[in-house]
Amino acid sequence: MLEEVESWLARRSWSVADRPLDRLLAAKEPGRGSVSVVLPALNEEATVGAIVTTIRRELMEKVQLVDELVVIDSGSTDATAKVAREAGARVVHRDDILPRIPALPGKGEVLWRSLLVTGGDIVCFVDADLKEFSADFVSGIVGPLLTDPDVRFVKAMYDRPLGDTAGQGGRVTELVARPLLNLHWPQLAGFVQPLGGEYAVRRSLLEQLPFPVGYGVELGLLVDALHTVGLDALAQVDVGVRKHRHQDGQALGRMAAAIYRTAQLRLSRGHLVRPSLTQFERGEDGFVPRTHAVDTEERPPMREIEEYVSRRAA
Repeated sequence: MLEEVESWLARRSWSVADRPLDRLLAAKEPGRGSVSVVLPALNEEATVGAIVTTIRRELMEKVQLVDELVVIDSGSTDATAKVAREAGARVVHRDDILPRIPALPGKGEVLWRSLLVTGGDIVCFVDADLKEFSADFVSGIVGPLLTDPDVRFVKAMYDRPLGDTAGQGGRVTELVARPLLNLHWPQLAGFVQPLGGEYAVRRSLLEQLPFPVGYGVELGLLVDALHTVGLDALAQVDVGVRKHRHQDGQALGRMAAAIYRTAQLRLSRGHLVRPSLTQFERGEDGFVPRTHAVDTEERPPMREIEEYVSRRAA
């Protein structure tokens, strides 16, 4: 590990306990430091309600740390939108945001569009499939942004069990993202959960960054943030244990391909000859190939979108 990264780990890695809520509230000045929490959701009726309820109760009603709580529904076919709305979130459908640009499928697309329907100076993203959710996931990563003006981007770090086995979650992180970062962006080797979906960022930084539309969004934002504001503006906070729904091996393969593609674009800005991934499933007559497109689209920095600029100027 680079000496620079070892120093960064000592200065920019914290625990949620390092910043109690009373300290965060004291640092949250009126008219500055407003916080928007965004949950991208697709068929998460089983978990989204409990997450919304916890954030509202702990961080909006007991204390006023979060100013805005928005669930972006990216086309759920279950009761995700209804459950989220009844729990107290404002629910916006992805397709209703910036309708002149047809929406593409993917998590990054939803996060990008969320900037148009939120107003916080700090935007906090939280995945909607978390189980046994704690408000620490939000207060922990928002904290450094409220108390340290030099910090611009904060990732959550945590243990990720796989079933009953500790530390075995995050298979794409260990097999794809961590090797890529260590080999090509060694300044980012200190991030414990580089692909984690829980992170808080100053809007002033987010609006400068391009957003990969799919699973590559976390890696893309982290790498681009490093090049835009430097390592010392990035940080991470330990929030405990993250439990969520795990995807099967083939879904992880598609995720890995999108992440590799995102890395490749940032290394060379070149083009894949064949941006697709073929996987195999056993059928009645043997193995059957299934080919899936790899996410290759990226959305431009939001400050280049006319509707966003007009809205922020109003």
